[in-house]
Amino acid sequence: MRAVRYEAFRAAPEIVELPDPACPSSGAVITVHATGVCRSDWHAWQGHDDSVKLPHIPGHEFAGVVAQVGEEVTRFAVGDRVTAPFILACGRCSQCLDGAPQVCPYQRQPGFDLPGAWAEQVVVVEADHNLVALPAEIDMTLAAGLGCRVGTAHHAVRAQAAVQAGEQVVVFGCGGLGLACVMVALAAGAEVIAVDVSATALAAAEALGATALPSSPDIVARVHEATGGGAHVSLDALGSAATARAGIESLRPRGRHVQVGLLLGDDADPALPIGRVIAQELQILGSHGLAVAEYAELLDDIASGRLDLAGTVGRVIDAEQLPAAMTAMDQLPTTAGMTVARWV
Repeated sequence: MRAVRYEAFRAAPEIVELPDPACPSSGAVITVHATGVCRSDWHAWQGHDDSVKLPHIPGHEFAGVVAQVGEEVTRFAVGDRVTAPFILACGRCSQCLDGAPQVCPYQRQPGFDLPGAWAEQVVVVEADHNLVALPAEIDMTLAAGLGCRVGTAHHAVRAQAAVQAGEQVVVFGCGGLGLACVMVALAAGAEVIAVDVSATALAAAEALGATALPSSPDIVARVHEATGGGAHVSLDALGSAATARAGIESLRPRGRHVQVGLLLGDDADPALPIGRVIAQELQILGSHGLAVAEYAELLDDIASGRLDLAGTVGRVIDAEQLPAAMTAMDQLPTTAGMTVARWV
């Protein structure tokens, strides 16, 4: 198979020929049709994730067709159209049995501790627990984000924040993940304010139906003014000390902040306004991926038209352009939404 691989952190990725992956007895090999280009892939390439072992194939969000199944797999067969969350759970621990595989302590992740989906084939371990069947009407290009960005946004907005119709939501960071958060919150009936430094990203958020506020030193005051006293919910979809703090400070009393973007490097342990959290009874919630059981609601939102996946995709490229797409993430994006690469 062809795959994108890098030999060292920050070294230019290359397309190489590699042996096809072996199929585990309880796993499946997926022929990748489309795969996303995510900021988390860039962080792994930068060496920010200790689980990555070199040389490495990145990529953790994909859609494709089952090419092989192990002898223990009973729920899926060759030819099935599928995706999977980027968190591959064990299916046996207490968290999995309680319906929270997204926090499975034995989880594996393609593109991090496993070879990823920037390849013509990718392995999904524990396939019966982790694969998700894709309806025929969902295009592979649009489905590529279901394993990470769209799925993560859906879990953050619907499960963790439990956004209700009529609530005011502010989203900090309107890249692929942030735009998905905007879309899911709007579908839930919320009023959404989108904050970003990029005029392109803000225009995309406005096109979805959000109110755009350019990031500025007084952004917290501007959010309070726009919401009449603070948002009910804030989501940091960028992942920085500054946006996490701004999100918390943008809340009204008893508001909920959801940290969706990863905090890495110098921002991994930020100073946060905990005094305000106590005095105003605020909630700080983490959000990590999407439970497999939640895909039914997500797919129903798509089928009903409440979510239009086309709004999450900004650019479609050929797989041969993936190495350049990785290095381009050193700069601010020039297009809104997620970039998707096609293998097929």
